[in-house]
Parts: sequence; structure tokens; C-alpha cells
Amino acid sequence: MRVVQHAAYGGPEVLETVEAPDPEPGAGDVVVAVRSVALNRLDVLQREGPPLLPGFSLPHVAGMDVAGDVVAVGGGVGDPVVGARVVVKPGVSCGTCVACTLGDDRRCAAVQVVGGSRWGGYADLCLVPASHVFALPPHVSFDEAACVPTALSTAWRAVVETGRVGPVDTVVIHGPGSGVSIFAVQLAKRAGATVVVTGRSATKLERIRELGADHVVSESDGSMVDAVFEITDGRGADVVVNHVGTALFPTSLAMLSFDGRLVVCGTTTGGTVELHLPSVYHAGLRVLGAGPQSYGSFVEMLGTYWKGGFTAVVDSEFPLEKAALAQERLESGDAFGKILLHP
Repeated sequence: MRVVQHAAYGGPEVLETVEAPDPEPGAGDVVVAVRSVALNRLDVLQREGPPLLPGFSLPHVAGMDVAGDVVAVGGGVGDPVVGARVVVKPGVSCGTCVACTLGDDRRCAAVQVVGGSRWGGYADLCLVPASHVFALPPHVSFDEAACVPTALSTAWRAVVETGRVGPVDTVVIHGPGSGVSIFAVQLAKRAGATVVVTGRSATKLERIRELGADHVVSESDGSMVDAVFEITDGRGADVVVNHVGTALFPTSLAMLSFDGRLVVCGTTTGGTVELHLPSVYHAGLRVLGAGPQSYGSFVEMLGTYWKGGFTAVVDSEFPLEKAALAQERLESGDAFGKILLHP
């Protein structure tokens, strides 16, 4: 099979298309013929090095969000069958450690990530446990399915489970073009919240308004904090979702109302901040990490998505051998929605 791998750290030029042996499914495994795989920021960060996830090794094949057909099954696998159309859950828990046996697989001591700490979907074929693939409804395409696992699960944890967004809340979401933001807006609107999106691109802000944002705030128009307080009649935001990290952390805190919640679910601009503690405790602010998603939560999330009412946005599509160009598109910051590779 073909894989796009990197055997060293560096820029997109370290990505190379090579031939590798086809994976053989062991007991409980399936092999998925990759039809569509979505790019994520982790692909770039781990290519640049140092790796972020334990268990990572070189050479590495990225690609967390995989959709395709099952082409081989290992011993003991009754479902899915060969030919099934599936999407992959990237976080693979072991099922046997203490945490897993107690039902808290988010704390799994041996967790692996498809495309993060084990080979992923930048390939013709991808080997995964049968327990971590899920059948696609007939109305969901491979491309749509590939947009879902990482972006929607991050937004789900941030908005639904950690932020606990409700109909009385005003929610600020930074960055209109990311897959996380696109799904976070839709989840917050489904919860009945008022949604404000901040960003630099007027075009992206207008597109995110079309997807449900009630207000958009441009970084070029002055103080975003003042704009949020004006929108909320001086009260501030109940929830701010920050998947950007360092760059907008102080701004995010300053936007919050008394007892406001800052939900952190990404660090694309860095992972270190300075925190003025009195401004946090005097206003009763809560800084919350969204954390990983449990297996049960992922199943619930997919079930909700399959029922419809969401829009998955594809920015662009590239053939597998153009993975370097696809990553350059991701790094440019120009994308609106998910970037896909087609093996």
C-alpha cells in the first residue's frame, strides 16, 4: 500500500509517499480502505516536532479522521463485516486497564491515537480495532464522515459537556474557519444560546454567520472585549470557547461575565499563559479544560449527528500524494472548514 510518512521533523517537505506492507488484521482488528481522511492541526505539530503524544515514533503516518470501507477482518470480529462503510474513532482505549474496566476510558493508561501515536489515514489502508469503527448511515458520505470525529468531538466536549451551554447563555467562539468552531456554533445554537464569533477574515465571519452565528466581531475593528460587552448590554459572555490557546487567553478572560466559564480545548498559538489570579477569583471565573472524550460520549455524539441538522464544511480536497500541499493549506490559515485527502 501507499503511505505518506515523515521519517524526520521539519516542514511539509519531509512528507514522502512510499510503499509499505499491507496491514494484517489481528484478533479483534479490521482493515479499512481509506476513502477520505481529514487533516488536523496535530498532523502539523507532530511533523514539526517534538511529538506531543506518548508512544509516538518515526516514521509516522498521520491522519486521525478516517472514513472508508472495511476490506479485511481479524479473528473474532462479527461486526463490522467486509464491505461495511465506517468512520473511525481516533482515540483507541485498551479496554483492559483499571480505568477502562471501571468505565472511565478517558483515563486509559495505554490509550493510542490513530494518526497520532499509531499509523493513521494518510494511506491506502488503516488498521484499527473493530470496536472503534462505526457504521455510516446511507445518507452520510465518506467526505462528510471524515469531517466529524475530531472537530465535532472537540466542540461537543467544549460546548455540551464542559461548558454546559444552555438557552440563557451568550457564547463567544474564536476563529470562524476551523472545523471545531463550525461545529461549536451549531451545537451552541441547538442549545438555544446566543452565539458570538470573533475573527480576522470578513469573508469567514460572514460565512459563519450563515451557519448560525448571531453576532460576529472582527479583530480589526478595535477592542473585541468592548464589542462583546456591547452585545451583552454590559454583562459579558457566559462562556468563551478558546481552541486557539495563548494568543487569545487574556482576551477570553476579559470577555467573561461574573461566574463566566472559559473552556480551553486547543493550543494552536501556544500552551503557556500568565494568569492574574485576583481577576479570576474576584469575578468567580472558571477556567475549564475540555479534556478527551469517552467512548460512550463519542457514541452519543455520533447518534446525534446521524439524526441530521448539522452542516459539515469541506474547504478543499487533495489526492494522497499531495499531502504536503494540503498541510500547507492548513498552515496558511486561509481554510474555512476541513481539508481532505483522498487516497
